[in-house]
Amino acid sequence: MPEDPRSALERLCVERGEEFAALSRLLGKNSAYIQQYLRRGTPKRLKEDERRILARYFGVPESLFGAPEGQPITPGLIAVMRVPISASAGSGAFPTDERPRPYFAFDERWLKQMTSADADDLVIIRVEGDSMVPTLGDSDDILIDRGDALARLRDGIYVIRVDEALIVKRIALNPVTRRVTVQSDNLAYTDWPDLALGDVNCIGRVIWAARKVA
Repeated sequence: MPEDPRSALERLCVERGEEFAALSRLLGKNSAYIQQYLRRGTPKRLKEDERRILARYFGVPESLFGAPEGQPITPGLIAVMRVPISASAGSGAFPTDERPRPYFAFDERWLKQMTSADADDLVIIRVEGDSMVPTLGDSDDILIDRGDALARLRDGIYVIRVDEALIVKRIALNPVTRRVTVQSDNLAYTDWPDLALGDVNCIGRVIWAARKVA
């Protein structure tokens, strides 16, 4: 069974005589940051850049501190996990196994220009169906920011959950009534107009897509 990230960090501190306050300052935080993480569970998990700094400092894999297993430590690259489920651009895909598997590694500077989200909030899934053609096609890979969901909802393309199915659709938000229309870019499909915000179970915003060139 993998070692808990908090237990791993505390063990390393004991083994190497490291002070919590010194490690907190290494991360650019107040001196109580590491102690609060270990003793009070705040924050719930270390951020991607904090894991990287600690992994380099101790000379251990980032996975020891909660990063996805096998994440590369190549400087300048950020790993984003790929989940082996589909978001249907059609009738709705049913997720059966949401455990993250292989991932994409993005150039850090390029990704930061794309989004300010932490890597833990990013995930790649596959599109299934043709209701979002020509914007998104069947088998396209899409990058989802799960931190950019209902609380920040605005016009754009989102993955939403309907019952147990995941679907990818365009959302249009009326700025006056705050009512939502769920749209397909393929005109052969009908829209879902005039929905309440509470009726939309938003998983995250689509911020990037990749497709195979035929």
